[in-house]
Amino acid sequence: MYLTKTNSDNSSLKKAYIAGGCFWGMEDLFRKRPGIKDTEVIYLGGQNENPTYRNHPGHAEGIELTYDSSVTNFKEILDYFFRIHNPTTVDRQGNDIGSSYRSAIFFQNEEEKQQAQEVIDLVDQTNNWGAKVVTTLEPFTKAWPAEEYHQDYLEKNPNGYTCHFERFGTFLK
Repeated sequence: MYLTKTNSDNSSLKKAYIAGGCFWGMEDLFRKRPGIKDTEVIYLGGQNENPTYRNHPGHAEGIELTYDSSVTNFKEILDYFFRIHNPTTVDRQGNDIGSSYRSAIFFQNEEEKQQAQEVIDLVDQTNNWGAKVVTTLEPFTKAWPAEEYHQDYLEKNPNGYTCHFERFGTFLK
């Protein structure tokens, strides 16, 4: 089974696909954000069908966010994304190393790609990270849900590992 974009023209619910290191910490922080209706940890951007934790070559550990666009928007989601992980490290977050832990935005259309680039430029202009953003912009194609034991991991394991936390305030002014 894989996930596909399912935005409905009759609904304010939309989806966003991002990766910024281990998916546990990102999911835990995003689930508490205004307008986020659902989160799912996923594999995306890789070479094989039906990836698993033990076999996901090229896939990033990411999250699918279902959000209410009448409460939040794609740029606000990206603003928070760039505040909770280090977007200046190639294939690394905290102790996690490898392409699975890359910083990536999986855009669904040209508007999202443009907005993502605008936010990256804004983050770079602030120099809050002390280095340039290396986050990749990759077209969304498919995503597969991670195994059940990864879903809501930090709720099930409150003392579990995470390298994600809010580092500073908004980039959006």
